[in-house]
Amino acid sequence: MAKRITICAGIDTGKRKLDVALDGSSERLQVENTAEDHQMLLEWLRRHKVERIGIEASGGYEQAVVAALRRKRFVVVLFQPAQVRAYATFLLQRAKNDKIDAALIAACTAAVKEIHPAPDSRMQPFAEHLTMIDQIKEDIAKLKNRLESCRNERIQKLWKEQIALLAKHKRAEFKALVAAIREHRDLTARLDLIFSVGGCGLPTAVAILVRMPEIGQITRERAAALVGLAPYDDDSGDRVGARHIEGGRKRLRGALYTAALPASFRWNPQLMAMYNRLIAAGKGHKRALVACARKLLVIINAVVARGTPWLAEPSKNANLSVT
Repeated sequence: MAKRITICAGIDTGKRKLDVALDGSSERLQVENTAEDHQMLLEWLRRHKVERIGIEASGGYEQAVVAALRRKRFVVVLFQPAQVRAYATFLLQRAKNDKIDAALIAACTAAVKEIHPAPDSRMQPFAEHLTMIDQIKEDIAKLKNRLESCRNERIQKLWKEQIALLAKHKRAEFKALVAAIREHRDLTARLDLIFSVGGCGLPTAVAILVRMPEIGQITRERAAALVGLAPYDDDSGDRVGARHIEGGRKRLRGALYTAALPASFRWNPQLMAMYNRLIAAGKGHKRALVACARKLLVIINAVVARGTPWLAEPSKNANLSVT
């Protein structure tokens, strides 16, 4: 029986234009990155019987075309730029321009072995809203640093007014985001499950829901790796290096790490016991907190998978692992 071949395309995304290539073919297309030309792209892909399209994340310029492709049921693989450059290095390919990159992305797409389902389209506007709230918090932190080093009373007053105004905006925007999420019954149920876990406040629960829509549907190991809390070995030959975390979703990792501190000292008995055990074993404060942040995520993942709220003292038969 002849093996079925999946026809793959690659799209190199720019602010104004899209360069498209077919894997194993000299066929090329260049269109404007506009809604009108997206329709032309869709017709071209159908004409060439393309089933899978790879596209490189490009500062948000790819979002409109990705949404258009997924609406028409194309399988879309979204690559990080580091993945594409690593594949180019593997091929010993040093030349780089938009047409070359499109062909390279098409080759990457054909080489992909595991295709993940498309994320929930409802999460994209929520993620943008949450990022804006995070950026307001960052602006407040910057202003507080300026206030700390300022001795001029007039300028101090100005910074304090700005901080108060931004804090008011942050509260209002967060309230609006939670209200928007609660318009969806399934998202409300998932948010409440996450929020039920001791040490996971509402801001952390919202961050997990929005920035990790896979929660409850993946293994504990996969969840830790996606967030960047999985410990990786660093051994070679006789050298045994320290295990370390790397990569992942930076904003979500920060939210979990921030939540781990009060959770490990006051709110979550499991994390409190774990933190004390690690410190007694000679682990440093930061390493212990990272481990607690990972454990907090594992507990949340299990709670969502199980579909029942968290209990402070689970029964001996409770299994926190998700397989």
